[in-house]
Amino acid sequence: MTLTAIQAVYVRGHEDRPEPKPHVVFRIDIQAHVRSWQMWRRYSEFVDLHTELTKSVGAPPPERLPPKHAFAMLRSSKNEALLEERRAGLEAYLRAIVSAKDSRWLDAFAFRDFLGVPVGKQQVGDAAAAAAQFTSSGWLDEHLDLQARVRDVRADVNRRDALSDGGDVGGAHATNVRAKKKLAGALTRVGGLVAGLDALALRGMAEGELHRRADMVARLQDDCEKVAGMLAVARQTSRGLGSPARRDAVADSDRAALFGSAGGGDGALPGEPSKPIARVFGVPQPPKETAETRPLDDHGVSLQQQTKMDQQDVQLADLTAILQRQKQLGSAIHSELALHNELLDGLSNDVDRVGGKLTAAKKQLNKLG
Repeated sequence: MTLTAIQAVYVRGHEDRPEPKPHVVFRIDIQAHVRSWQMWRRYSEFVDLHTELTKSVGAPPPERLPPKHAFAMLRSSKNEALLEERRAGLEAYLRAIVSAKDSRWLDAFAFRDFLGVPVGKQQVGDAAAAAAQFTSSGWLDEHLDLQARVRDVRADVNRRDALSDGGDVGGAHATNVRAKKKLAGALTRVGGLVAGLDALALRGMAEGELHRRADMVARLQDDCEKVAGMLAVARQTSRGLGSPARRDAVADSDRAALFGSAGGGDGALPGEPSKPIARVFGVPQPPKETAETRPLDDHGVSLQQQTKMDQQDVQLADLTAILQRQKQLGSAIHSELALHNELLDGLSNDVDRVGGKLTAAKKQLNKLG
């Protein structure tokens, strides 16, 4: 999804927030061709955006920002008139950038980041070029969106099965086709995630973080394969057993064959050829002679049975030892992953702290500039 695919931008409300100190944030609604989302921004962030766009493009955007007011003094009185005036001005500012014939402000990275446009969803002809534009946070946003897409496909599979059980063959088919289209799009975007990792590696992302994200992609690919298998497996009702009366008849015949009911006979449905009953629950089967037991007497058969049981005990002991080793390996891996998670949490906190310092320094530089 490119920025030119954005259909509308609105600033539709505001909200008072108490932390880290009392301030007002404005709700921005962004509507594109295939999805919509919201962002919350302070007026000071609009000012920073205006400064960035002016510097990067070399000219201010076509619409001016609404003027500053002493909101610190007016906030306690809840001056809704001034807040509404500012909201309307901010909306006009954003919509002027989106609708401008000159797309320099629209295509600027600062504007994309301000609106929270996920770079990974860009539909461009060159997939490698699109992957190269991934930011670290944009990659994570794309991964989260793909997880939601896979869950949506799973929900479609369940809906298909419910429609099939209810006898709605047409609805089940339409739902199945829709789910396959969603999954195909998700698989294409998963490939973009893989290419995006290569681009992030070239831009200096830490090796540990690259490995973590590679594991995330692998798990996502596994989920896609499982969902693809679910789509490929048709419900029994959609293969000709959709009639409730027929399902009941099949269930009755299976029950009759299992318990040897007199009325069930051989378990065949009316009009179908009789099927031989191989085994009836609760009825002992006569022992069968084999080439291995034929030359043995009763004592020899008993010894052979004991020998096979001993062999099975040995094999079971070996299997128990293997499972114990697997358990030990699993425990060791769990401990190692817990340690790595702690290290990653510490690294994430450090990154957030440094990011906050860089943002503050950037604002100071903007004021100096």
